[in-house]
Amino acid sequence: MAILHRIRAYLYDNLLTKDNPNDLIARVVSERSLSVQQISEAAVNRGGSDVSATAMQHAVELWFKEMAYQLCDGYSVNTGYFTAGTLIRGVFDSPQETFNAEKHSILFQFNQGEKLRVEIPNIEVQILGLADASATIVQVTDVKTGSVNDLLTPGRNLRISGSKIKVAGTDAANGIFFLDTATQARTAVDPTDIVTNNPSELLVVIPALPAGEYVVEVVTQYAVSSLLAGPRTALLEKVLTVA
Repeated sequence: MAILHRIRAYLYDNLLTKDNPNDLIARVVSERSLSVQQISEAAVNRGGSDVSATAMQHAVELWFKEMAYQLCDGYSVNTGYFTAGTLIRGVFDSPQETFNAEKHSILFQFNQGEKLRVEIPNIEVQILGLADASATIVQVTDVKTGSVNDLLTPGRNLRISGSKIKVAGTDAANGIFFLDTATQARTAVDPTDIVTNNPSELLVVIPALPAGEYVVEVVTQYAVSSLLAGPRTALLEKVLTVA
């Protein structure tokens, strides 16, 4: 089968398993995040589309809006390219217990479908070697919802996993921040809200962030043997959402 696509990836220490201290994981180098508008424009420019980019974007946004409505009514969705469903997280202690938003949560789960899965043989993977061994955020988990690299619940805990991310040093720039992707405003985590501060794991209380999209940023002088002369920054290459 002809190779139609190419993705690139760097290798990182696998910090999520302890049975083999030498194993590695590959992380795809994301070229950029594409919006519905950009994908619609690409479809028209590449050829094969019989409608304008504007018309395609409008139709897609209407379709996604209706899909979200149906998911909120408990329906599952199968587009062929992905499946989606509504989940309830949390433990119910008895058959009589009702849903409690303080204890339980609702989230939507998406998985690849068959039409997307059959494209995998068309992809060539180029491993670029070991990544720079500087501070790295591998993933974040919203403890309230159990969501990984997706949701943020203000006022609740966020677990940040990575390498060399312990906040250390006296530089005023050090800390844990949430960067608003729309306004570029940075909201710092109060130092007293850093519950766990280890080289491979941070546990923090998420600040009172308004609804929007954010990127997590850790700035630290931590190094294995001694403090660095100046701070370095680790970013999670995923956009997180406060609903």
